[in-house]
Amino acid sequence: MGILQIFIYLQMLDLLRTLIGFKLGAGEASPFIRMLMHAGPTGGVVASKCIAAALAGLCLYLRRPHLIRWSNYWYGGLVVWNLMIVLVAPAHLG
Repeated sequence: MGILQIFIYLQMLDLLRTLIGFKLGAGEASPFIRMLMHAGPTGGVVASKCIAAALAGLCLYLRRPHLIRWSNYWYGGLVVWNLMIVLVAPAHLG
């Protein structure tokens, strides 16, 4: 699988995990995403994913695919971390 496909896959996983986290009462830790959330939680997270896609496109345009690879490592770790938070959250909500 190419790095761009992995990037898109990880972005979608992060989007879904974030929306599920919001439903469970979790908050957003990133100040940048919180700023975007003035348009609403879903709108802010979707806007952040659009910005991420634009930056990935810029990386491809500038012939810097290694930057996308590095961000894939970051988002891979972030998705796993956030999944752990979502799995532990119901125990704290009850």
